[in-house]
Amino acid sequence: MTVTRTLSGSVSEPTLYVAFELGKKEWKLAMTSSFGVQPWLRTVASRDWVRVERALTQGRARFGLPATAVVVSCYEAGRDGFWIHRALLQRDIRNRVVDSASIEVNRRARRAKTDRLDALKLVMMLVRVCAGEQRVWSEVRVPTVAEEAGRHVSRERTALTQEQTRLVNQMRGWLATWGATLPSRRRGSWWTTVRDWAGAPLRSTVQARLARAEVRLQMLEAQIVELDAQQAAALGTATPTSALRQLVQLKGVATTSASVCSTRGWSGARFGIGGRLAGCWDLRRRRMTAGSGHGSKGSVERAMRACRPSPFSSPGIGCGGNRTAL
Repeated sequence: MTVTRTLSGSVSEPTLYVAFELGKKEWKLAMTSSFGVQPWLRTVASRDWVRVERALTQGRARFGLPATAVVVSCYEAGRDGFWIHRALLQRDIRNRVVDSASIEVNRRARRAKTDRLDALKLVMMLVRVCAGEQRVWSEVRVPTVAEEAGRHVSRERTALTQEQTRLVNQMRGWLATWGATLPSRRRGSWWTTVRDWAGAPLRSTVQARLARAEVRLQMLEAQIVELDAQQAAALGTATPTSALRQLVQLKGVATTSASVCSTRGWSGARFGIGGRLAGCWDLRRRRMTAGSGHGSKGSVERAMRACRPSPFSSPGIGCGGNRTAL
């Protein structure tokens, strides 16, 4: 899902364009000042902001820009998240976070791919975007610090439930090799009561493995219960007009799903109408059963309109217009 927005700025003012290619040990900075100007590449140690600022100063001097020239930068969204974006904004650098999957690729032949080439390509695309060219790439909507922190509970719960499912399936697989099945109700030392295909107890090594897996499974269940309690507490303190409180009133939307939606930047204004928002979160497929009268299209869209918070701002964008990915 993308939305079109018009961004302020002028391509006539002196501007230093910078593309960051982020690595674990070092960052590559590709810099240029305009179309037709050969980009200049510098390499600095990762997270070394002193050297980054020094490279930007050298870049201004190399391209004959004043010391007060505006700096517009970009980097591809990845494992580093958004802290680099916030650090750049703090240094008065207008930054964009780019969806790497949206970057155009020449598929006619095999292409060389290195950090150096990626940085050089990215900085020229940045110049095109700032010049007003549309559909060059999609940009990632940067969440606030509170939103980003709030996602950890739902994401941790998802990871724990996936680990729980994986462990249960492993236990089923171990028992299947002995012609046995995993009991649906397991209490105490249940593995001692399981019998193999011949009606004999399982071997001691198999029982020991099942016992250790059961300990891990109980730990996962305890952590899931703890996270459920946190989500329930957040629901209890939510205001009646909040997105979280409104979402849990929809048929088929539980507390966990409502928490995921509300912490991923819920804002109906960026989608235009509630129906598009429902489609984005896959609510339309859940909402209606023919003739049931529950969770109709009208009730879903009324709830969408009721729980719209104010639109999220997009800080730090300084030039051009483009399409922004959620």
